[in-house]
Amino acid sequence: MSYKIEKAIIDDVQSLLVITKACAETMISKGIYQWNEHYPNTTAFAKDVEREELYVLKIKDNIIGCIVISKQMDVEYIPVKWLTNNVNSLYIHRLAIHPKYQGLGYAQKLMDFAEQFALKNNYTSIRLDTFSQNKRNQKFYELRGYKKLEDIYFPKQSKFPFHCYELVL
Repeated sequence: MSYKIEKAIIDDVQSLLVITKACAETMISKGIYQWNEHYPNTTAFAKDVEREELYVLKIKDNIIGCIVISKQMDVEYIPVKWLTNNVNSLYIHRLAIHPKYQGLGYAQKLMDFAEQFALKNNYTSIRLDTFSQNKRNQKFYELRGYKKLEDIYFPKQSKFPFHCYELVL
């Protein structure tokens, strides 16, 4: 199916909240408490749009997924011993595909887009985190060559840790 990836605009945020809520419900139904009523939220997506770091994946004109490609390191990432210096990395956040489109390769397309963006703009690595209870996501990133590093915690999201990953380009 034909798709396109483009920068999000503020009018896209409500659609993205519907998608991430559906993702959260699907994960919770599988015992994965990664996203909840606190995250992702309108404020986070609005800041992503303002910084021009949020991209949407569309089929026809319907948004079915998103990814944040950021130059900013979250404070939770500061203590992590990364594989590269903290000067020229990109950070992936809020990768989501609506559950009815999951398993069809669209998350791969968004990651391909992010990795191509990083290469084209001469970044040294891509960093991200994924929930320790979400084995599917861990396998997804590991099969793409991301190396699992240390754990970090987001107390508002879970008592369980999030694994940090890095891909050196």
